[in-house]
Amino acid sequence: MDLPNRNLKAVAVIIRAADAIREVIKNDAAASGLNPTEFSVLELLYHQGRQPIQSIGKKVLIASSSITYVVDKLEVKKYVRRTECAEDRRVTYAELTEEGRALLERIWPEHEMMIDRLFDELKPEEKENMISNLKKVGYKALEV
Repeated sequence: MDLPNRNLKAVAVIIRAADAIREVIKNDAAASGLNPTEFSVLELLYHQGRQPIQSIGKKVLIASSSITYVVDKLEVKKYVRRTECAEDRRVTYAELTEEGRALLERIWPEHEMMIDRLFDELKPEEKENMISNLKKVGYKALEV
C-alpha cells in the first residue's frame, strides 16, 4: 500500500499536468479566435455531427447553463447553426456551418499533432496504463 504522502504527490502531479495541458489547449484555441469551451463544442460537432444542444454539456464537460451562451457565440461567429427537431419541438440541434467545418478542417490536424507531442515521451503501453489507471482513480473519486 502506498504511503499517504505518495497519494498526495500523485494528486499534485495529476492536477499540475491537467493544468499544463489545459493551458496548451487554451493557447491553441486562442490562436484560432476561440476559447477552450467553444473549441470543444466545435470539436464535438466536427467528429460526431449534429447534436441536441441539451446533451452537449455532458459530452464536453461544461455546465448545461453555459451551453446556450456558447452556442450563441458560435452562431454569431457563423461556425454553428441551430435546427429544430421535426419530431420533438422541445429539442434543438446544433450543427456546424460550412464556415465551422472549414475552420476545423484547417486547424484540427495541427491541434492533433500538438496533442500528440505532449505524449511523445510515453510508449503506447504506458499511455494505455495511464488511461486505465486514471480511469480507476476517477471512478473511485465518484464513489467518495
